[in-house]
Amino acid sequence: MRLDIACGRLPESALELNFADAHPGLSPEQAALEADRCFYCYDAPCVEACPTDIDIPRFIKAIASDNLAGASRTILQSNILGGSCARVCPTEILCEQKCVHTAIEAHHAVRIGALQRFATDWQMQQKTHPFQRAASTGKRVAVVGAGPAGLACAHRLAMHGHDVTIFDRHDSPGGLNQYGVAAYKLADNFAQKEIDFLMEIGGITFQSNATLGENITLAGLRETYDGVFLGLGLAGVRALGLESEFAEGVLDAVDFIETLRSRNLSEVVVGRRVVVIGGGNTAVDAAVQAKRLGAEEVTLVYRRGAEHMAATEVEREWAQTNGVTVRFWASPSQLNVEDGAIRSITFIRGAPDGGYDPQNAFTLAADMVLKAIGQVFVPDPVRNDQILVENGRIVVNETGRTSMPGVYAGGDCTAGEDLTVAAVRDGRNAAEALHNELMASNTERADHNG
Repeated sequence: MRLDIACGRLPESALELNFADAHPGLSPEQAALEADRCFYCYDAPCVEACPTDIDIPRFIKAIASDNLAGASRTILQSNILGGSCARVCPTEILCEQKCVHTAIEAHHAVRIGALQRFATDWQMQQKTHPFQRAASTGKRVAVVGAGPAGLACAHRLAMHGHDVTIFDRHDSPGGLNQYGVAAYKLADNFAQKEIDFLMEIGGITFQSNATLGENITLAGLRETYDGVFLGLGLAGVRALGLESEFAEGVLDAVDFIETLRSRNLSEVVVGRRVVVIGGGNTAVDAAVQAKRLGAEEVTLVYRRGAEHMAATEVEREWAQTNGVTVRFWASPSQLNVEDGAIRSITFIRGAPDGGYDPQNAFTLAADMVLKAIGQVFVPDPVRNDQILVENGRIVVNETGRTSMPGVYAGGDCTAGEDLTVAAVRDGRNAAEALHNELMASNTERADHNG
């Protein structure tokens, strides 16, 4: 029996407003003024802080001189998903944190992310692709996973003239951007528009409902294709380890967000009182979206202090300004269920020394509990394929090559930062290394035949 879970808590007009673009783009006048603030530093620290090494001073200077084609090309040649990264990247801890303006009292950083969005949005509105595909090499590459890493890899390989097939378990490509990020961050179907733009390079086909280890195998792909890139996401979700974890109303936050991104907002059910467990961006996205769907009370509970949260201070403040109550130093100890449905959840208070006091507890009423305590890579599909896995991730060298010849990997399935922009870098770099390998094999074959 449900306590109080329902869809349509708000009229469609309110939902449309709540899930509109949270941070609208700059106007041309605003962009020009912001670009003029840049010092165009030599050896700019903002570039060093960008995982994809975008030449930030160069593209901002191009905006200042009204050369938007040059600005967008500078961005996209380093990061083909520059539009989505401009929207979802935690710039406050990357490029903007290193902006020299922050060293000047009362000065705030140049709005690099907003300027990047301005330039890439302009390019996408031109209805032309800024890059031209090289002549066909006759080589075929399989990319498994249509998230940021896989898409970046596929685009770069296609630019070099290779034919690429992307395999993914979903109906549409996009991965995290399409299914796992808050709708108000990538509003107006931006993720799909960016994919359509990326595909304009040509030479890329998409095969849906393809799951590695089920209806496709790595061994089979290796036999059929000249190279393989694994851009596998984090398919596993950490469990609370509590009794009644699968009661009605207890959900994984990633599933809640995917449902929200895949359906009409008026059809998405949400509790009247929602408790979110976790401290990362997924927890914040789930909490804020639950509130914007019409939940009356949303509480985000994290087991440690604010300074330990994976979500940035900006994200935490965003949650609070959206009416989410954030509580720290508390760990879930019991899910209280009645007639098969969640009724409340009990927490025990923690301390900075890592201990918890079972006698110091509190209980929150809940119609819905969203678990956002982390995701893990599931290595089962590659365990029997000569792929080395350590500490739960695929082992790769500096170029992204795995222990299996001709197979590269990047993104969440490998060790490193769990950031969209880092996944793009991995896919791009692996594509360059795989391209060099494929061309070297051509040269060796030609020399042998000669």
